Amino acid sequence: MSDSSMLQCQALTMRYNQGGLDVEVLKGVDLSIGVGERVAIMGASGSGKSTLLHLLGGLEKPTGGKVVLNGTDLDDVSGAKLASLRNRSLGFIYQFHHLLGEFTVLENVAMPLLIGGQSVAEARRNATRLLQRVGLGHRAEHKPGEISGGERQRAAVARALINKPGVVLADEPTGNLDSKTAEQVFQLMLELNQELNVSFLIVTHDHELAGKMGRVLHMEDGVIV
Repeated sequence: MSDSSMLQCQALTMRYNQGGLDVEVLKGVDLSIGVGERVAIMGASGSGKSTLLHLLGGLEKPTGGKVVLNGTDLDDVSGAKLASLRNRSLGFIYQFHHLLGEFTVLENVAMPLLIGGQSVAEARRNATRLLQRVGLGHRAEHKPGEISGGERQRAAVARALINKPGVVLADEPTGNLDSKTAEQVFQLMLELNQELNVSFLIVTHDHELAGKMGRVLHMEDGVIV
């Protein structure tokens, strides 16, 4: 495993047993994401892209192979230690923002800091600064239901980056947005990638978005081809 990689997997396999059927979703995936690198993964629905993202993010355990995040083998940590590592080292962005509707935009963005043990005052200060950076300073005290879809996705990007993670994993981050808004969200991600040197691994069906990444990988039937 390379020292210069933020996130790697080796011979990663995943099988599910569903109603007596044995389904092999990943069939031995090798992947390495360098520091500050931007990588897109494309492929048909059912090719294993989202499953790969889940395993790389420590959301599920693989059937075989291993995932190494910032030098730590995820097999060697579990429970609270794994949750803490994920909170510190990873950011997640989904097609649907997954902001919590009962909290303000500021509270949503500050949450990973609070989970990490930062004081409320400090977390609010840091979240306010990042919201201003992503053009949402004026929306800080709004609830997610009171702002536009593009603003919600920008808030989700801010939440993913608030802990200055090494890697952001994004699953169709612009899939729910119109083309103009999608372009604005992507430009924001590009700027933050360069400013913070954070790596981005993006699963997308959008050829235009993929074309702006540093590297494009294609998945087919559980392997990278």
